[in-house]
Amino acid sequence: MTILKTTLTGAAALTLTAGFAAAECADPVKIGVLHSLSGTMAISETTLKDTMVMLVDQQNAKGGVLGCEIEAVVVDPASDWPLFAEKARELLTVSEVDVIFGSWTSVSRKSALPVLEELNGLMFYPVQYEGEESSKNVFYTGAAPNQQAIPAVDYFLEELGVEKFALLGTDYVYPRTTNNILESYLQDNGIAADDIFVNYTPFGQSDWATIVADVVALGEDGKQVGVISTINGDANIGFYKELAAAGISADDIPVVAFSVGEEELSGLDTSNLVGHLAAWNYFQSAESDANTDFIAAWKEFAGAERVTNDPMEAHYIGFNMWVNAVEAAGTTDVDAVRTAMYGQEFPNLTGGTAVMLPNHHLAKPVLIGEITAEGQFDIISQTTEVPGDAWTDYLPDSAVLKSDWKELGCGMYNTATNTCVQLTSNY
Repeated sequence: MTILKTTLTGAAALTLTAGFAAAECADPVKIGVLHSLSGTMAISETTLKDTMVMLVDQQNAKGGVLGCEIEAVVVDPASDWPLFAEKARELLTVSEVDVIFGSWTSVSRKSALPVLEELNGLMFYPVQYEGEESSKNVFYTGAAPNQQAIPAVDYFLEELGVEKFALLGTDYVYPRTTNNILESYLQDNGIAADDIFVNYTPFGQSDWATIVADVVALGEDGKQVGVISTINGDANIGFYKELAAAGISADDIPVVAFSVGEEELSGLDTSNLVGHLAAWNYFQSAESDANTDFIAAWKEFAGAERVTNDPMEAHYIGFNMWVNAVEAAGTTDVDAVRTAMYGQEFPNLTGGTAVMLPNHHLAKPVLIGEITAEGQFDIISQTTEVPGDAWTDYLPDSAVLKSDWKELGCGMYNTATNTCVQLTSNY
């Protein structure tokens, strides 16, 4: 760890000049980058590694943090979920990083979580997830279900008149938990259980013919069918190719995806995908000065052909909030930085302001985008900032739970019994 883990806080720490702080900094401030650079998730995660390297370079050009240079320590857990725990431990104990930015799938996050809690490490997790978790060692900068999944279903119900739902997901915790929430929500909104088709496939699934045929058959009675996709990684390529091969357009059966963004579309022929949807909190097509600057910086760093996407914005927000929290705390100490994170605000890339809440989630806008022939998204719906919920209102056991690490010091506070349930690794 860096020598700048001092006891200076507040105004006293901020009076240090950059030159004096640098003189006191025997080692760089190290941040761990925990993203798969090989395996089935490399299609999505390599870009996030590149994003973190760019952000570190940009911050170093501004003087680093507390006058110290920042060093990105990059590891490759290779889409091997148990390896995320091993690599997280390596980052915290061997490389002695001050913070980790990483993971994509929930199974990889949950693999690393016991290590983070054991060693009091801190991780910023940038991807939409299923909720139903609140650890004091993780800041969840991606969307919770009420910031993506629920609004997407509402759009299908209210705007597209969808009457039957196919919930297609990769077989791991995020799709299964999200779809449990959505099944409950749909039935609360009058959709019969028989009108909900749920299917899970392994990572890397390539044969989609039977599943697409099952989805088509769902609408044989003339009711409008819609697909809610929690398919992750390179399996999306085969899924969308099969839709096109079957002649299914967005007018026939619209698909809204939660894990397909600009990066995933860059590897597809999008001519047959026009009109299908995605729900995120950011799209490259968002119009704001901040986004224009971010896109320009990214293309200069990574290449003119590279695109931006939602988890990149989550890392952009999380990294800048972490830098500001370290400056406010005057130290990289995890406990001090955690305290300084509450209430942190930073401009997002869609023209609003992200706010870090006491439940370790952000307030974020919800955007629905329609795929264009150019592989971008036409934003057709956008909300104001929605506070992220750690615990859903649509599962009875979760509806009574509240997360508040600032005042209550608890991630699972039961509002019915006024007690804190202390679970440390798996919720």
